[in-house]
Amino acid sequence: MPSVYVGTYQKYNNGNLFGAWVDVEKFDDYESFIDYCLELHKDEDDPELMYQDIDEIPSLYYSESGIDPRLWDYLSLNDTQKEILNAYREAISEEGDIDDAMNAYQGQFDSDIDFTMDLLESCGDIPKDLPSYVVIDWEATARTIMYDFSESNGYYFRNC
Repeated sequence: MPSVYVGTYQKYNNGNLFGAWVDVEKFDDYESFIDYCLELHKDEDDPELMYQDIDEIPSLYYSESGIDPRLWDYLSLNDTQKEILNAYREAISEEGDIDDAMNAYQGQFDSDIDFTMDLLESCGDIPKDLPSYVVIDWEATARTIMYDFSESNGYYFRNC
């Protein structure tokens, strides 16, 4: 379960590691999560939350001093959507959302060559009855095509 150990900088700096593991899926949104964490540390006047350990949360969504509010959007996705979004953020833009990713998504392929062959065949750029004596250098074609596309973990995206 996606969770985070929440302490405070004041406690940590005083040698006190008091905090708690918090299951982020128990909260509908960032605001309710933060409210809970502040209540957990209400013994301080103005607690500065510190996220000391993380479990099952992609690194893009946390740092020692903050949790990204977009985490709750991410958690609402199915596993395939999460994989596509993670690949998109790695290949194209860390700031992108699932809509950006799906708009740029071209499919999942084993290699640039497989992607290029599928792309050109589906666009009709390769005639179905190409004579057998015509040989296509798929490696060179893929290198050229890939200037307009990006790949991460087998997921391909149009560079938008």
